[in-house]
Amino acid sequence: MKGIAFLPGLISALLTSGIVLPAIAQVTSDNTTNTTVNSTGNDFNILNGIQKGNNLFHSFKEFSIPTGGSANFNNSTNVVNIINRVTGGNISDIDGLIKTSGNANLFLINTAGIVFGENASLDIGGSFFVSTAESILFEDGFEFTAVNPQSTPLLSVSVPLGLQMGSNSGNIQINGNGHQSIGGLFSPRIRNNTQSTLQVNSGNSIALVGKNITFNGGVLTAENGRIELGAVKTGTVNLNSSSSNLQLSYDNIENFGDIQLINKSSLDGSGLTSNGIQLQGQNITLKDGSSILIQNTGNETPSDIQVSAKGILELSGDVRIAPDIGNITGVTSSSFITETLGTARGADINISVGNLHLNDGGVFATKTFSAASGGNITVNVVEDIQVNGTAALNPISPSGITASNFSSGESGNIYISASNLALTQGATINATNFGQGDSGNLDINVSGTIKLVDADPQTLSPTNIGSTVFREGNGGSLNLNTSKLIVEDGAAVNTSSLNSGNGGKITINASESIEVKGISPNSPIASAIGASVPVFPVAFRQNFGLPDKPSGNAGDITINTPKFQISNGGIVAVNNEGVNDGGNLIVNTDSLRLDNKGIVLADTVSGEGGNIFLNIKSDLIIQNGSIINARSSGTGNGGNITIDSPIIAGFENSDIIASAVKGNGGNINIKTQGLFGLQFREQLTNESDINASSQFGISGQVVLQQLDFNPVNNLIQLPSNFENTTKLKAGCRASVGQKFIVSGRGGLPEKPSNLFNGSQVLIQLLDLTPEEKIPFLTSFQNNNANYDNQQKSIIEATGFSRNENGEIELVASSDTDLKINHINNCSGARLNRSILY
Repeated sequence: MKGIAFLPGLISALLTSGIVLPAIAQVTSDNTTNTTVNSTGNDFNILNGIQKGNNLFHSFKEFSIPTGGSANFNNSTNVVNIINRVTGGNISDIDGLIKTSGNANLFLINTAGIVFGENASLDIGGSFFVSTAESILFEDGFEFTAVNPQSTPLLSVSVPLGLQMGSNSGNIQINGNGHQSIGGLFSPRIRNNTQSTLQVNSGNSIALVGKNITFNGGVLTAENGRIELGAVKTGTVNLNSSSSNLQLSYDNIENFGDIQLINKSSLDGSGLTSNGIQLQGQNITLKDGSSILIQNTGNETPSDIQVSAKGILELSGDVRIAPDIGNITGVTSSSFITETLGTARGADINISVGNLHLNDGGVFATKTFSAASGGNITVNVVEDIQVNGTAALNPISPSGITASNFSSGESGNIYISASNLALTQGATINATNFGQGDSGNLDINVSGTIKLVDADPQTLSPTNIGSTVFREGNGGSLNLNTSKLIVEDGAAVNTSSLNSGNGGKITINASESIEVKGISPNSPIASAIGASVPVFPVAFRQNFGLPDKPSGNAGDITINTPKFQISNGGIVAVNNEGVNDGGNLIVNTDSLRLDNKGIVLADTVSGEGGNIFLNIKSDLIIQNGSIINARSSGTGNGGNITIDSPIIAGFENSDIIASAVKGNGGNINIKTQGLFGLQFREQLTNESDINASSQFGISGQVVLQQLDFNPVNNLIQLPSNFENTTKLKAGCRASVGQKFIVSGRGGLPEKPSNLFNGSQVLIQLLDLTPEEKIPFLTSFQNNNANYDNQQKSIIEATGFSRNENGEIELVASSDTDLKINHINNCSGARLNRSILY
């Protein structure tokens, strides 16, 4: 009794607090449109209404259908649009069947809100349009309102052209059992065991427009048709209903609501073609294996998947739907997917959002399984893209953006623009070739920073942006344009070929800097920028049907940036472990620094070696075991290295090598104004070497051009953090028989501004008697009356600097004195000086 007494009080409290409860299951007329409702149990037969032209109008006080019940519209077959409003102020709770006659489209608006249960279903001939708008607008200016219904409305014969969303507009919720769509790495999605919550006949559309839209296991299916979701708080949504293909426009909307799909919810617009899927809101979320899919099986080009969110678009999470069978996985991730199975190209995916988050297996993917090309993916993000990790239940499924082909058709292209882009823990952006067709291209434009970090801790797959060839098709090109590129802790920017197709080319333009650094904390995988033809272990090759020796060519790499640093085991490389040639590595930069085993590599086994071209405006510094290497580790010839840099310095066993084993060594051509710490040697040593040797073949040539330069105009600021620097030390005046010799490679030019002409001139200066004075000191004495013959000292120069006029001045520390008259441990003998030009 206490519980029963408590219930009315609870209901009263909820109502006074502004919370609207679902109505008791019923369909009743509000008597404004001559609508008649006859009920038999939970089945409601809807008659009459007011017909104007091809439009039939109904107005309901309540419209709710219980589980197992139905609402049957008895319309004539000449009706095109059945337009319904609910005016009673209660939510429509629909868990039964809605049925119409003929091919009429059905419109239902209820400002209070609409909920579809897991047993809801449709049997209508046309499209289904559901909204919590306050009114439907018509072409002739008529407004069919659910907020202030007229007792005898002036109805319209024109077509609906818009929705007026207001402050009282409620939410839409779709509940269901979730989709059962599964697929494999090399197979299309299996769709036929999914029971839809709401489904229209082939070629028709479903459109939902509410303040907020939530799917909890809900499934919408529009075979060969169109699906529209719009979350709008206020404003006018434009409607094009000239055909069954309902399309909405949000050009005048500023205030959007949220869209959420959870628990395996699904939007499916597949078929012989598709009229597309559009989502528009503030924040859009897909979780728990929720999916948006267009699978094209016909010969007509489908419309695209279009997503617009002013705030965040987030995809995350996977769920297990069925056991794994062969390469068919029973796990599905949250995804936007288009697949090509027919003769027409696949649907595109177009994303335009404020921020994008892909986590725990969330993915955008286009795939082609036919001779037709796959769809393109275009992602425009105002602020940041964050792509993280892999699917929890299926770690081989990374979060990311992918375009793949599995037959003779080309995979789609990927276009990305954002302020910043970050990928971590195995996430990927990749165009992959599993068939005979070519891979698509990747164009990524980021105004700020692109950052790739780490590898997946379970599979050890590196976080990467790239293109991969598994079969005969060629890899696509990869173009990165950014301010900063950071690749660290085992991540990679790479193109690769594992078979007979050629690897793709990489072009990177970074207006500020590039850093490649570190090794993965979970594996020995080094951070890399690479174009490669690798050979994987036997088990991997057998699993993917790969040859023992791939025959594709490695792609080329071109890098343009002012500042380039490779450190802590980081690698920038073109390499080919198969039977064909290596690629070319071209670097255009102001400054290139290799530190702590940083590597620049062009590596081959059997083919001609790859080549390295380093065009540097300021300085090349390699230190702490770093290396520049164009080598062949098998029967092929070593590659060539061409370096043009004003300053080249190598320290602590850092080498420049063009070596070979059975083939010939490569050639090394160096053009510089100053070479420090590096020396040509016929064999590698523990010093910093320049070497072009071959173990069993002919060694290559090393050509060094040291150019003339003006030290005032070309002074290079070397780094200040070297640990092993050479310091000048104060010394003594030379003793009898000693010489001070300045020499270069075979001499010096006659004047500092001249090129060395090969001649050698020995100038023997006269010995000075003890009475002879140093000229500038004599001048100083003669011109200074206060000179008192006291002991004066000259401070020995220990360095140099540039003054405000751009001239070079010698400088010295104040504690490094050289006494003219009394020099400790020196005899004061005359200096016999020889200068060799």
